[in-house]
Amino acid sequence: MKTHARAVVIGGGVVGVSTLYHLARKGWSDAVLIERKELTSGSTWHAAGLLPLFNLSYSVGQLHKYSVRFYQELQQETGMNVGFANVSNIRLARTKDRWDEYMYYAGIAETIGVKVNILTPDEVKEIWPLCETDGILGAIQHPGDGYIQPADLTQALAKGARDRGATIYRNTTVTAIEQQSDGLWKVTTDKGEITAEHVISCTGNFARKTGEMVGINIPVIPVEHQYIVTEPHPAIQERKAKGLPEMGVLRESDSSWYMREENGGLLLGPYEVGAPVCYVNGPSDDSEYELFQEDLDRLMPYIETAIARVPAFAEVGIKKVYNGAIAYTPDGSPIVGPAPGLKNFWLNEGHSFGITAAGGAGWQLAEWIVDGEPTVDMMGVDPRRFGPYATEGYLIEKNEEAYANVFTMHYPDEERAAARPLKTTPVYDRLKKLGAVFGSVYGWERANWFAPEGYQVSKEELGVGADVITSHNHAPPLDDGRIVEKWSFHRSNYFDHVGNEIKNVHEKVGVLDMSAFAKMEVSGPGARVWLDAILANAIPKKRGRIALCHLLTRDGGVRSEFTVYEWAPDRFYLVSAGAYEAHDHDYLRKLAPSDGSVRLQQITQKFGVLVLAGPKSRDVLKKLTRTSLDNRDFPWLSGREISVGAASAHALRVNFVGELGWELHHPIEMQNYIFDKLMEAGAEFGIKPFGIRAMLSMSVEKSYRLIPREMSIEYNAYESGLDRFIKTDKDFLGKQGLLSYRERGLRWNFCTLAVEGANDVDARGSEAIYDETGELIGRATNGAYGWRVGKSLALAMVKPGYAVAGTKLKIKILRTLYNASVIPESPFDPENEALRA
Repeated sequence: MKTHARAVVIGGGVVGVSTLYHLARKGWSDAVLIERKELTSGSTWHAAGLLPLFNLSYSVGQLHKYSVRFYQELQQETGMNVGFANVSNIRLARTKDRWDEYMYYAGIAETIGVKVNILTPDEVKEIWPLCETDGILGAIQHPGDGYIQPADLTQALAKGARDRGATIYRNTTVTAIEQQSDGLWKVTTDKGEITAEHVISCTGNFARKTGEMVGINIPVIPVEHQYIVTEPHPAIQERKAKGLPEMGVLRESDSSWYMREENGGLLLGPYEVGAPVCYVNGPSDDSEYELFQEDLDRLMPYIETAIARVPAFAEVGIKKVYNGAIAYTPDGSPIVGPAPGLKNFWLNEGHSFGITAAGGAGWQLAEWIVDGEPTVDMMGVDPRRFGPYATEGYLIEKNEEAYANVFTMHYPDEERAAARPLKTTPVYDRLKKLGAVFGSVYGWERANWFAPEGYQVSKEELGVGADVITSHNHAPPLDDGRIVEKWSFHRSNYFDHVGNEIKNVHEKVGVLDMSAFAKMEVSGPGARVWLDAILANAIPKKRGRIALCHLLTRDGGVRSEFTVYEWAPDRFYLVSAGAYEAHDHDYLRKLAPSDGSVRLQQITQKFGVLVLAGPKSRDVLKKLTRTSLDNRDFPWLSGREISVGAASAHALRVNFVGELGWELHHPIEMQNYIFDKLMEAGAEFGIKPFGIRAMLSMSVEKSYRLIPREMSIEYNAYESGLDRFIKTDKDFLGKQGLLSYRERGLRWNFCTLAVEGANDVDARGSEAIYDETGELIGRATNGAYGWRVGKSLALAMVKPGYAVAGTKLKIKILRTLYNASVIPESPFDPENEALRA
């Protein structure tokens, strides 16, 4: 056995072997893979081998697209048959909401270059003659995908990796992983020790055991997945004898199952409610080619709908029921990227659609490891999207929920209920009594909007079809059983209520709980110099001033965004998006100098944040503090510690809604006191709470950018229109790459669009944008109805030359083309008069 390698991949399933192959293809021929048993012996061998291009995640969609193309190239390269059956797949729609979902997805597919066909029921019948089409509204088809033989694919990847110089050790068990003082990793096995610069964990069902070896929590627990293979059916055998094409993979999403041909018979794979997690503590040491006892009773509702849709399924006997483990994460997407807190330890885990994603995940991880950055925005699969709250109990609840919801509608405003409420701020109960309808981000409960007292959505308005298994289309009921929110791809029932919140903030004053913000104190004698050296904007020289600063990638893409405020000498307060706390803080820790000149302290839980905004906000706050709030003494983009009644807070004159206001960053234990004082002082001015949806709508009216929408590693900071936040008269991380990129020519420009004629729908992000000749020239990144300007708005990245104000474009929302025009940035209050008032 070798004693040293550039990289060691642990795990010989399709994900691990793909990672090894792509490292070798990038030139790392001394990469090594270690597998405890035989290749594919974990979950790969019993996978159904489907290759669904469909995915509502931009990141995952890119990985799937690459995989389907690459597997065909791999077959040519290695001369090994990977068993790719390009039979296409068909997704049936039985409800209007499902059709909306498909039309929304079609926009994503178009912007990433995936072909989607729209089928009528008759066309479905033509392709799938054994399918009954009663009740079908239509379908979408991916002509470019189908299914593959997982074991054959894995062996082809292994050959390709070996041909490029990589080494595979089978029947070799890793017993310990330790990082040495020189930074190299020592991997101990039952066959000897090997050191490596990088270690990549691709251990599937063993992920949590692997994490324990290096002291991290990998948020992966498998769920049991069953599928049924029937005996051959005469009609299918007859089709084959006639030389007719194989029927494509059929998915009835509304009944939560997929079906395809298998050796002259049929294969049915349901995703049922009630499927349990397994291997919570990891498989046994001698586990290999392991299956669980089948439970057909759990599958019966799904089998019945399958028989109704494909009667032939009931006409042949069952040959085999497979019940095996599939790795899952709380949101159903894989974990691909650097492990938090560890240098050069990488994760490629949690693949519930591992066959489809393996190629793309291996590709991007190799790019990341070898070149220092991925080439696709990977925020949707980054391991650091979860935090310490993702404990074993949390994972059990959320992973079972993710499995049960594979085929449910993925509404843009859905908020799943399992393991909630988990993290709540002190004002949670107060907001709840005021009608808050909560969502969750990074485990925190946040008020999305506020329902009027006694409000509810009727069953008739929900329009749930009793015969549709995946018909859940509403938020969890309140404690008294009322359902107050219907999810939709269109403007839904909360639309007017959010508008009322915005109107109140714009005309009077509102208060918003933003305590979920990620917060870090950076202190020490070297703090200022270090921050100035890593962030693109200048750190304010005058204490109390506030700057919006960006951490860039090597090539000038945007990695993170921080609000920076020096609240005491050599003590800086950094605030960033709550959803990316682990991501942002991990980068700061890994970039921090090791000489002790800079200290980092995560203080998210210590400080709450209440946003007070609106033209009356100064009047409210003046009643509670002796500090002068006038512009001369307390200008925009400044902050200071003030008293709020008997409490204290750092008041920052900045917000994300574009109105006069302050963010009050306060000791969390004082939150209820401060909230009550604000509500009491603001009563005469009409103060009301408002939620995240109102805030986001108002932010679109200001053309404010978000990570990873308008700002991402895929867009140079100049493409995102961040010129005023970039100080090229100093050095900072990514400066040379940023400037070199601009010299070569920008590929995209950020712009704001006014959408015409969109009366019941707004852009959500990922909608295709065209010029007047019909050429695809960009994609929407965000959108909302602008209540203060009275227009449907979209933010977008378009090809250079199209971002000029007045340019006429078209945007496709749910497959309907709307006229749109580029308008000047910040359609609401472009001169920031409200903020400066």
